[in-house]
Amino acid sequence: MSDLTAILLALIVVLGPTWLVFNFLGQAVRAKGLNKRDAETLQQIAAIASRMEARMTAVEQILDAEAPAWRGNNTMTGGRYGQKVG
Repeated sequence: MSDLTAILLALIVVLGPTWLVFNFLGQAVRAKGLNKRDAETLQQIAAIASRMEARMTAVEQILDAEAPAWRGNNTMTGGRYGQKVG
């Protein structure tokens, strides 16, 4: 029984502080935020999304002008994000 206690005590003494150090280091890395590369990628994605939204608006305007019934029965509130059309 004392051998088991010695092994458990050794594991607690060695693994406990090691776990604490890695836990706090991991929290520090997560709290640091985005690195430069991730921030640049996020900016590129935002720019692409903005261009896509502008294109979708243009397509909707063209369709509204050429085929007013393209939205189906819901022509008064059929815009994206609940926008009124017209």
